[in-house]
Amino acid sequence: MLRASGICKSYGKRRIIEQAEFFAGRGSCVGIVGANGCGKTTLLSILAGTRKADRGSVKIDGEEALGHPSVFARNVAYVPQENPLMEELTVRDNLLLWHRGNKKQMNEDLKTGSAALLGIPAMLGMRAGKLSGGMKKRLSIACALSGNAPVLIMDEPGAALDLECKESIRQYLKGYVNEGKTVILTSHEMEELSLCDRLYVMKDRCLKEIEAGLSSRELIHYF
Repeated sequence: MLRASGICKSYGKRRIIEQAEFFAGRGSCVGIVGANGCGKTTLLSILAGTRKADRGSVKIDGEEALGHPSVFARNVAYVPQENPLMEELTVRDNLLLWHRGNKKQMNEDLKTGSAALLGIPAMLGMRAGKLSGGMKKRLSIACALSGNAPVLIMDEPGAALDLECKESIRQYLKGYVNEGKTVILTSHEMEELSLCDRLYVMKDRCLKEIEAGLSSRELIHYF
């Protein structure tokens, strides 16, 4: 369970987020929508612990995470829109670099864990820079989930992917939620938003919960 309250963030004199309130429970998928540049990525990075808020609180299962990096490290896997891979390295070497466990745990992950489910064993010898966008996304997810985090945060998970890869990742996210874990994502794609049982819109620096399951025309009304 992740709960954020009173989140504020500015860049210089420009206020990006004003008193944001957010909740995501276990076994749920929560989406954040809004126009480009409205602050969605900034909010996600705060919820994931990679960016500091000016004020506010982020609690995971009741434990304060802001100011406590170890709480984020134990509980949150973050997949940014831009893949943080070392493109000159092979897939195996990227796993060795980013995997949160030891080599034995990584090999177990490749056999039966999230890396296996995402099809990573078939690409181990390939250089990351030669992978397709979908393969890079799968590798980034596998690296992020190597710590078996209960919360997965993704920024535009289907961006620039082909239809097969989009569907594969959607199915993986469904399974993740069905295990009682939590997914938080931003997206402009209705297929991904259809996974969400709760939905927030970011507009004019404020975060507001809206009804899930709206049509694209109804969603645009809130932007």
